[in-house]
Amino acid sequence: MTFDALLEKVRKLAAKANVSGTDFLAVQVNITGEEGGVFYVEVKDGQIHVEPYDYHDRNCALTIDLADFNKLIDGKLDPVLAFTTGKLKVDGDIGKALEFSKLVKK
Repeated sequence: MTFDALLEKVRKLAAKANVSGTDFLAVQVNITGEEGGVFYVEVKDGQIHVEPYDYHDRNCALTIDLADFNKLIDGKLDPVLAFTTGKLKVDGDIGKALEFSKLVKK
């Protein structure tokens, strides 16, 4: 899977996400490896946005490789397990990272 295909997959999942009850959430995702890239997911005013840019005023930043992120959003990799085994690095609010993982799971 390419970075662009992953970004499109996240956009489709985000469009289906229930964001009611989420006041504000801004998560930057850093995909490492050969097919890597950066994108952010923002929930604001009841809307969710996914864009391929850095987000400087974020709640947290996640760093993970493409294959593991794909497993994470497919529900085949537990976010807590990924974090404790070092597959997922979180810079910032870990609670917001967990909130994000619930939004983008299939």
